[in-house]
Amino acid sequence: MSSASRPAVRPIRRVLVANRGEIAVRVMRTCRERGLETVAVFSDADRLAPHVQLADHAVHIGPPAARDSYLRVDKIIDAARATGADAIHPGYGFLSEKEELVEACAAAGITFIGPPAEAMRLMGNKTRARETVAAAGAPVVPGDNGPGGKGFPSTEAALAAARKVGFPVLIKAAAGGGGKGMRLVASEAEFPAAFDGARREAGGAFGDDTVYIERAIIQPRHIEIQVFADGHGNVVHLGERDCSIQRRHQKVIEEAPSPVVSAELRARMGASAIAATRAVDYLGAGTVEFLLSADGEYFFLEMNTRLQVEHPVTEMIYGLDLVAWQLDVAEGRPLPLTQAELDARRRGHAVECRIYAEDPVRFLPSPGRISHLRTPDGPYVRNDAGCYEGAEIPVHYDPMISKLVVWGEDRAAAVARMRRALDEYVVRGIETNLPFHRLCVRHPSFLEGAYDTGFIGREHAALTPKASDAGLDAALIALALEATAPSARASKAGNGAAAATQPATAEPSTWRTGPRGWRA
Repeated sequence: MSSASRPAVRPIRRVLVANRGEIAVRVMRTCRERGLETVAVFSDADRLAPHVQLADHAVHIGPPAARDSYLRVDKIIDAARATGADAIHPGYGFLSEKEELVEACAAAGITFIGPPAEAMRLMGNKTRARETVAAAGAPVVPGDNGPGGKGFPSTEAALAAARKVGFPVLIKAAAGGGGKGMRLVASEAEFPAAFDGARREAGGAFGDDTVYIERAIIQPRHIEIQVFADGHGNVVHLGERDCSIQRRHQKVIEEAPSPVVSAELRARMGASAIAATRAVDYLGAGTVEFLLSADGEYFFLEMNTRLQVEHPVTEMIYGLDLVAWQLDVAEGRPLPLTQAELDARRRGHAVECRIYAEDPVRFLPSPGRISHLRTPDGPYVRNDAGCYEGAEIPVHYDPMISKLVVWGEDRAAAVARMRRALDEYVVRGIETNLPFHRLCVRHPSFLEGAYDTGFIGREHAALTPKASDAGLDAALIALALEATAPSARASKAGNGAAAATQPATAEPSTWRTGPRGWRA
């Protein structure tokens, strides 16, 4: 790229984070380290949330329902204008992969910390993404996108395509992810009902009922490559993450590097990921996801055009801050390291467990108030959290409590550290999936690295926690302490006008109230 065509550096001064929870806190911490001011947006349900307390400025954007607050592009842009924010970081989820936000930022003269709208459009539609990366030379799962790549006009046409692809097949939504609109079909007899069900679910979830068909890769591993691109023509990858421990197509545990990816395979997958990234003139952080078959073949799955939930495991093994890289690229600066420099600095092993407020047996959300919280600490332990003791886990959003991440010199050391950290983690007042995680990181197959995306389903009995005598004693003691705590006695007594007028929500945590104090 000639010097005349290189983007000019546009320093960012104030960043609005169009998100909530742990990712908003995580982005704001990097901004603070760089001396940038931050703006939080919050719904009624998040008035006391940590990201609001941490920010320099905070703007209320509506009622709890995401469609009326965090998913409103107009409210996000209005908040940026009102506070003088010159950049918007979308985090992940919500508006992070909506080209409408990118276009609104451009129209308002605000820097969007992410890829161009056209790259989002190309990779956001699964059928177009498959065509794009296949043309770039990346391997894709054999399948059929329908006539003209626009899905199938009828069940009969889809079934004819499935016969050619070969059963078992996956029916997948063209417009979305997260397992919505996805069906595994083993035979022709099951196909019509599965096809109709997938289209209904896709239409309800994404407003688009287009589905496509691909061959089902049996017992695959889910391997993803972190990529980064700048406006100077540089594209690099930061190795792989293994995200195969999943339930209902949602990741639960991630690790880097993968226990089954060799240096040679990493280089080939990295090259394919870079080719796919270049094919859409990408900018910033992205993740190219692949399925890895038992015989070592890999196939393009999708590209996530944003920062991933599990980005900390990559940060841990490379010793980098990927949000800082996002800010650099958004300002027009070149990537700070070459591919060779990145390859040379990769060290050790990292594991991440997603800690959710959910029933550890059925994986159903368990919203409510955290009455007691003790988080793990110690060498090479990182806990990216979006809540505090006394906080409410609302019913309206993803019930994540935190992402617990550890690093070790090798995989055995990292897993041992994760076992210790999970054993230190205590949450009372709500159910969590901590018992599940404690069993998982002790399971023989996990210890051997011998797992795939069907691991949780196959090993459900072994991964289902059972109340021990010690566990029951601990729960009873916690309930007794909570019932006899001064705050509980005062609230139950109901004596006096002061007690009668106490708000139902918890007071702000003392961990951080922002440089300007608490904002209502």
